[in-house]
Amino acid sequence: MTGDDVRSSRWVAGHLCPFPAVKDGMDVYEAVMSRRAVRGFTDEPVPREVLERVLSAAARSPSGGNLQPWRTYVLTGPPLAELKKRTAERVATMDDPGDEREYPMYPHELSSPYRERRAEAAERRYATLGIPREDQRARRRAVAANWDCFGAPTALFCYLDGRMGPAQWADAGMYLQTVMVLLRAEGLHSCTQMAWSVYRRTVAEVVSPPAGLILFCGMSIGYEDVGVAYARSERAPLAEAVTFLDGQAMEAEPGE
Repeated sequence: MTGDDVRSSRWVAGHLCPFPAVKDGMDVYEAVMSRRAVRGFTDEPVPREVLERVLSAAARSPSGGNLQPWRTYVLTGPPLAELKKRTAERVATMDDPGDEREYPMYPHELSSPYRERRAEAAERRYATLGIPREDQRARRRAVAANWDCFGAPTALFCYLDGRMGPAQWADAGMYLQTVMVLLRAEGLHSCTQMAWSVYRRTVAEVVSPPAGLILFCGMSIGYEDVGVAYARSERAPLAEAVTFLDGQAMEAEPGE
C-alpha cells in the first residue's frame, strides 16, 4: 500500500479500510448542516454494505470509560414489515394508551425558552403539512406516521442497559449523531424517534432484546422522498447558546 493509499483509507474495527467513494464529495460541515429529521422516504432499499460501513465507523463514537453503552438493532425487509403491521394494529386501537414509559421524553413542565422552542417546531411542521390546529384527527395521522417509519425501508433501534446513568445516555446521543452524519455522507437521510418507546413492547417482540435493556429510540433510515413537504426547524443564535470567555465581543453571525 502506498502513502496515497494510506491517506485515502481509514481504520475500521482494527483494519485499514478504503474510504467509500462519496458521490457528492460531502465534507463534515455539509453533512452536519444538511442533517435534519426527514419524515418522508422512498422505498428504495438501503444496501447492507452501506449500513455496515456507517455503523462500523460510528462505533468510534466517544463514551466515558469506553463503555460503549449502546446496543443497536437494524430492521429491514420482513422483520420491519412485521413490526409496522403489529404497531399499526395498536395505533388503530384508539383505547390503547401505549406501554408504560421507561423514561420521560420531556420534563413534566417545560420552562422558557424550551417550551416555546418545542411549540414553534410543532406549529411550523403542521403548517407545512397544511394541518390547522383544530384538525386533531389530521394531527393524529401525522403522528401515527412515526410508526410506519415515514415509509422508510430501514429502521434502527437503540437500547441501553437500564442500569446506565445520564452520562451513558449522553454517550448514546453522541453515537446516534455520528450515525446520522455518516448516513448523510452516504446520501441517506434519517429521523430519530423517541415515539417508538410508546410501543416498546411491540418492538421487543420483534427484535428480542436481552432482559434489562431500555429502548431509547428508533431511527428511520432511507432515501428522502423529495415530494414530501418539510419544515426546517430553527436554531438559537450562537450568542444565546455559547459563551466565549476571552475578552472579545461576539461577532455578528452571517446574515444578521
